Amino acid sequence: MKIFLGKEAERFLTGLPLAKSVLCKDSGGVVKCAKKFHFPVVLKIISKQAVHKTEIGGIKIAKDYLELRNSYTELMRLSRDKRIKLDGILVQEHAKGVEVIIGIKKDATFGHVIMFGIGGTMVELLKDVSFRLCPITEQDAESMIGELKFSKLLYGFRGSKPVNFKLLKSILVKASRIPARRKRIEELDINPLMISGSVAKVVDARVVSS
Repeated sequence: MKIFLGKEAERFLTGLPLAKSVLCKDSGGVVKCAKKFHFPVVLKIISKQAVHKTEIGGIKIAKDYLELRNSYTELMRLSRDKRIKLDGILVQEHAKGVEVIIGIKKDATFGHVIMFGIGGTMVELLKDVSFRLCPITEQDAESMIGELKFSKLLYGFRGSKPVNFKLLKSILVKASRIPARRKRIEELDINPLMISGSVAKVVDARVVSS
């Protein structure tokens, strides 16, 4: 099995809206990308030894050049302290919205199934997900959304605006079709997909393929 992270995983996600990002090898590259994307930007450790980046403090948000420099220094120190072999530091545009998760898993009996739920760091705590066999229709996607216990987060909560449901359903349908052209995929995790009332961005993904 091979694991693909960050930019490597993006080649499996054709047709999905990806957050702009560049994998940088040094501080000069990080500064150059920050100028290109404009602040705030997100910095992430990329390494197969750090799949769960949030848990080790491997993600930083920089609002200006001072924070950019300090965040880069902290991530490099973290990688040294934990003896993480880095592929590089990913510089990514900052995306806003509700965090959701989309997953694909190859089941020995049913074949590929798609999962949808509330994402980000709350996934394991809430365990609020729904499943369908791949591929799905927009009606299936609508049902999956409606099955979530915390779907109110998507419809607007405490003054927040509802997400773009038409866009969300379209993304779910497109994701469910990925296994048709990538049959060797064993697992695919998009966590999170950030979705707001107008746009959606895949900000992190992991793929396991045979």
